[in-house]
Amino acid sequence: LQKLASKHPNLVIVPLEVTDPASIKAAAASVGERLKGSGLNLLINNAGIAQISSLDTETLDDMLQVYTTNTIAPLLLGQAFLPLLKKAAQGSPGSGMSCSKAAIVNMSSIVGSIKEMYLWEAAHCVAYRCSKAAQNMLTRCQSMGYREHGILCVGLHPGWVQTDMGNAAGYTAPLTVDASVGGMLKVLSNLSEKDSGAFLDWEGNTVAW
Repeated sequence: LQKLASKHPNLVIVPLEVTDPASIKAAAASVGERLKGSGLNLLINNAGIAQISSLDTETLDDMLQVYTTNTIAPLLLGQAFLPLLKKAAQGSPGSGMSCSKAAIVNMSSIVGSIKEMYLWEAAHCVAYRCSKAAQNMLTRCQSMGYREHGILCVGLHPGWVQTDMGNAAGYTAPLTVDASVGGMLKVLSNLSEKDSGAFLDWEGNTVAW
């Protein structure tokens, strides 16, 4: 990321620790200064952690740590960046919603689907599953609460991707980063008001709650 930023002056790295409210506020202030009076069109809450544990070995500390990063952080980030998102929405003509106007995208996971219980036999990951199910409710709440401001809110499942997290527990994820990101970019570019509050995957399919 630093190498890219050194080559592209329009890419600015802002320090952020999503579990620290003070860091979130500082990041929002820094972004606001960089925007110089303009609004923020797109906030993607991508930070996430998981603990590999079984139903019987899950702990209070694991639950708190995972929930803080995966669920509480997107809430606080939405609050902190709301003024900038509202400014972008107000400055964009037309009544429709889109990621080029103002949007919050929460990176979710199909393992947070209560209906699917995806890969349960492979990994219980109770803290992670619960945090993503709760994050999905947060996305729905944000979509309801921020609709009046013209801000689109959506939960997005990137697929089972070949990342440090995706390849944990001895498994090799089937989806490359490039394929996942390419798919998600297409999905994001086509989102509209009808999608606000939805839970979609990297190909644009609706994922069951």
